[in-house]
Formats: sequence, structure tokens, C-alpha cells
Amino acid sequence: MRFISFLFVFSLVFTVFAQRENSFGFEYRQKMGFLAAHRGVMGHLPREHAFAGELSFYIKTNGRKFWHSTCSFPYLGATLFAGSVGNKEILGRFYGAYAFVEFPFVKRENYRFLAKLGSGLAYTTRVFNYEDNPKNVAMSTHMNALICIGFTNHFYFGQNRISLGIDMTHFSNGAYKVPNLGVNLPYLTLGYGRTLKSFKKDTLVRNPSIPYKKWLYGLTGVITAKEVFPTGGTKYPVYGLSGYARRFFKPKVGMEVMLDVISKQAIFAYKPEIPKTQWDILQVGLYTGYLFPLDQFHFVLGMGVYLKDKYQPEDFLYHRVGMRYYFTNGMHAQVVLKSHWARADYVEWGLGYTFNYKNR
Repeated sequence: MRFISFLFVFSLVFTVFAQRENSFGFEYRQKMGFLAAHRGVMGHLPREHAFAGELSFYIKTNGRKFWHSTCSFPYLGATLFAGSVGNKEILGRFYGAYAFVEFPFVKRENYRFLAKLGSGLAYTTRVFNYEDNPKNVAMSTHMNALICIGFTNHFYFGQNRISLGIDMTHFSNGAYKVPNLGVNLPYLTLGYGRTLKSFKKDTLVRNPSIPYKKWLYGLTGVITAKEVFPTGGTKYPVYGLSGYARRFFKPKVGMEVMLDVISKQAIFAYKPEIPKTQWDILQVGLYTGYLFPLDQFHFVLGMGVYLKDKYQPEDFLYHRVGMRYYFTNGMHAQVVLKSHWARADYVEWGLGYTFNYKNR
């Protein structure tokens, strides 16, 4: 998961700088929060308040893409993050960068209420080490994914704005290396921004880039790696193949159904005293998910159930959250986190192809 955000960052930053005749500006936010110990073994970690600062560049979408108007002309941007997470001695300090999108829910002449979703990469100065830092059960790699979800109030005064909001910031490597309990930080935010270019009249594009009310069929292949306890042990490969059917009903509503076939080699380490074959460890699942399309870039969120899972090393339900980018030739790339409720399983790096894409 330390590179789970690459696709999102690349796609969104490219979209930001491809805009023309946009309103744009800068904002600084001060954040204060605390480390949420979401596991009992993390009870020793919260020691102090968490403080962070963010410097953001933002652009207001102008309607040149169909999804701009259907999403009420959201803001796109990129943010630099620096701060503490509640325990500088054990967890160190974090430095990162992420791309974000803010969707307006309420729009008034001098006020906006927005939902924010951001994803990127972060570096931490302190990680788990048997000799020097054995109490750090949260982070085992210096590079990690950074995910930020929140709500913000914007109050406008001419070209100036004051922001007040809350967000949840998460750091994790997605079980690529253990221990990896991750860090969750609820923050209160207060910021000041200034728009450097005046808002122009929005453009309305009425031609969507995706087909509606038509089933699309294809395959997605996945390859990744997963480490299991004990710490410092073997990294096991994971292979997967999924057949899918997808359908988009409205500009912001799509769904998919998948049949997943997964070969997770780490199952050989589960109850190692039991002999196992490749057929024994094969997992088969039925999955359904919600799709939120932003032109060629889509958010993914859903849940599946194992139809075949002989040893059941985790729960019988699994979940996915992530992103995909669709190319114009029918291919797509994805970075998706597969988990069992709040426990990361692995990151799915995937490539796929839609068979009837050219007939859309």
C-alpha cells in the first residue's frame, strides 16, 4: 500500500494541469488532532496531541469534462503535508504529498460545504526495529500510503477564503511488510486561502465519456505480495484473475459484479503443520461493488464473499476500496486495497481489458 496512491496522484495531477482558464489559488491549513489507537496493542502509543501543517494548490474545475458539472464543479489540487502523529519518540514525524478532490454539497454566494478525498505518499522518520524501536507496532516501512477523507466549510471574502473542517488522515503500507497496524488521525483544521485568478463562467459539456445502461464485460489480472508474521519473515506472492460485468446507470452511479479466483501463497504459512496443495489454497469469491466515475478515472468500493476458502485464514467477507484508470483502447489499470473489515490483506496491482469496449 505504500504506492497505492500512484495512480490517483498521476491521474488527478495530470487533470489539474491540463485545465485551461481555471480559477486557481493557494491555501495553508493548520491541523490539530490525536492518534486513534484502533487496536488494544496500540494503547501505549498516544502520548501527545498531533499537529500538522498543509500547503495546497487548488483549481476549480471549469466544465470542460462532463463530470465537472454533474459533480457541481469540484476543486482539484495537490497538498504538501508535514507534522507529528501523537508520539514523536516512537512514531517520528511524517512528511508527504497527496492529490485531492473536493466535492461541493452546499453552495451559497459566499459559502461552500465540501467533502474531501485525497491520496498520496508519505515518509516517516521512525519505523519498527527489534533493537531500536520495538514498541512501534504501527509502521514498519519508511514509505507509506497517505489517505485523507474529510469535510470542510469555506467562507469567502472576495478572493480570500477561510476554511474550517475535520478530516481523518491515514498512513499504512497495506500489509506489504509487518507490523502494519497503521496510523489513524482525526484532525480539526483551520485554514486561509487566496484565489489568484478570478472565477470564469462555467462551461457545460453534455457528452459523457462512458456508456450508460449497457453491460461491459472483461477480465482483470492481479499480482502483488504479502508478508505475514513473524516480523521479518517471508514475502509471499499473490495472483488473481477476475471476470467482471459493469454497468453505469447515472453520471455518478455504477456497479460491478466479479467472480474472483485468488492464489494467495501466504496461506501455506497458515497452520503450517497441515499439508496443502495449490488447489487447497485457491480462493474463489463473488464480489459486488459501487463505481463512482470521474471521466476515465473511477473510484471503487465494494464487498465480496468467499465461495471457496478451505482454510479460512481471515473472515468469510472481504472488501475493496481503490481506484482505476481507463485507457481509450479498452485497457484499464487499478490500485485497490483488499481488506477484511479494518485489516488490510494486500494491495491489488491490476491490469484489465473490456471486451466490448469498442462497441460502447
